[in-house]
Amino acid sequence: MHMKDKNYNHMKKKIAIGNDHAGTMLKLKIFTFLESKGYLMNNCGTDSDQSVDYPDYAHPVAKLVQQQEADLGILICGSAQGVSITANKHNDIRAAVCWNQKIAELARQHNNANVLCLPARFLSIEAAIEIVEVFLVTGFEGGRHQTRIDKINV
Repeated sequence: MHMKDKNYNHMKKKIAIGNDHAGTMLKLKIFTFLESKGYLMNNCGTDSDQSVDYPDYAHPVAKLVQQQEADLGILICGSAQGVSITANKHNDIRAAVCWNQKIAELARQHNNANVLCLPARFLSIEAAIEIVEVFLVTGFEGGRHQTRIDKINV
């Protein structure tokens, strides 16, 4: 499902985005793209390619989403695993590693994922933007899925 021509109805969604050095270029492209679509962007990532520690950027994004100061979050590192593990330490954060559009769609529909984690070293810019688009416009189905989500926090 390619969503370039879709009419966006995101009502000024606030998006927190963060990245480590491996995700800088991809973050900048996604940030610019989403800003051009009218999303309110909060850049919590590095803008450099000098080596940094991904938790320093994943925690602020997770906190903004957790405190409802951002509607959704996007985190980017080389494999997406580090930022996902870090973000998922926060209660009520459901960070999902997504490498294609269908995974992103299911993460939102079934898991009510609120942080998208992208593996910068394994995605083209075009593929990443398509995944982001699907993630941001897909809704949660609720029902039996909500029952499962209610069992996540310990």
